[in-house]
Amino acid sequence: MKISIIIPAHNEQDNIEDLVNKVQRSLDVPYELIVVNDHSIDDTRRIAEELSRKYSNIRLIDNKLDKGFANALKTGFRAAEGGVVLPVMADSCDDLGTVREMFSKINEGYDIVCASRYMKGGLRIGGSRFKGFSSSFVGRSLYYLIGLPTHDISNAFKMYRRTVLDSIDIQSKGFEVSMEIPLKAYYLGFKMTEVPTVWRERTKGKSSFRIFRLTGSYFKLYAWAIFKGLMR
Repeated sequence: MKISIIIPAHNEQDNIEDLVNKVQRSLDVPYELIVVNDHSIDDTRRIAEELSRKYSNIRLIDNKLDKGFANALKTGFRAAEGGVVLPVMADSCDDLGTVREMFSKINEGYDIVCASRYMKGGLRIGGSRFKGFSSSFVGRSLYYLIGLPTHDISNAFKMYRRTVLDSIDIQSKGFEVSMEIPLKAYYLGFKMTEVPTVWRERTKGKSSFRIFRLTGSYFKLYAWAIFKGLMR
């Protein structure tokens, strides 16, 4: 079974080549790599195009929907050819060493495997303390309140069977999509688990994630998940 790795990239000229080279060096499982250029105005597209000529398993596609993380992911999902899909952040914050264990869990029969910073063995290094506290609180509280089988629901670094993505009507516009998909899949009965991972704050480039702009969207999903859980 092949993994489709989706890399949404908005103005990531300082990071995209390093990440692609890391993927090529690190992974020994069957995979394709799809770089989704999300309306970049720097050299991201040019660099990714050069990498697609260098490596035969890389494709570059443009997000023709409105700019944004969720639309970039949806564009990548539609283009994916693998039976398993894995979003990876372009800034190299995700630990590629986790991929093998995630794929092993898929092969055990799980539909979603969440890379968790907040379970035993996981770690979050750097970044905003407020964002760290918020994501930890949301993940841990849903774990205990509704029995969600992950401590880290908001992390984008998750591996999905293609059947999961085909079953979800994605409504999100931004980064909250990483919470929407697994929550909806959980309530549809898909089998979910988690493995520990180490997340590191980016060292180059500027993140487009803005926690205060997204607080409302995250809260709506959080409240919906609790209400849904209490009504079961």
